[in-house]
Amino acid sequence: MYRLFHIAIISIVLATVSCVGSKRDYSRWTEIPSAGWSYADTVSFLFADTVAVPFGGDSIIEDCEIKVALRHSNRYRYSNLWLEVTYHSDSVSLVRDTVNVRLADVYGRWLGSGFGASYQRALAIDSAAIIDIAYPVTLRHIMRVDTLDGIEQVGVEVLSRR
Repeated sequence: MYRLFHIAIISIVLATVSCVGSKRDYSRWTEIPSAGWSYADTVSFLFADTVAVPFGGDSIIEDCEIKVALRHSNRYRYSNLWLEVTYHSDSVSLVRDTVNVRLADVYGRWLGSGFGASYQRALAIDSAAIIDIAYPVTLRHIMRVDTLDGIEQVGVEVLSRR
């Protein structure tokens, strides 16, 4: 009985320790004004201001997946959304990418999850990225219209694989 108790305690401790790792995942969202998302409005996400990077610690996350996500309503008139995504892969290298987020199929049905008047869609833009969270990730729409109606929120997720 005494041995079984020790085995149970050791198992619980090992299970708890295995859940605590160095994996770092971040997610940030921002509201888009109800007047619409203007072409000139760049949305900026800074992760380092919400997490404690240890003094002398490393703000670079290697081997991570970067996703852009958005929530839109039925007021959005297009089947896709072109975005320009910019982030730092280290303190000197800037990565800028153009991303086409498909929001509807060829029949006009929304592809995202949700019900009612609001839908959410996420798209991986880099599945093996290196990102420095000390610098902001920026998004701006590059559609051919000045102001987009129906985009409610945009977000960025950084999902560490380690």
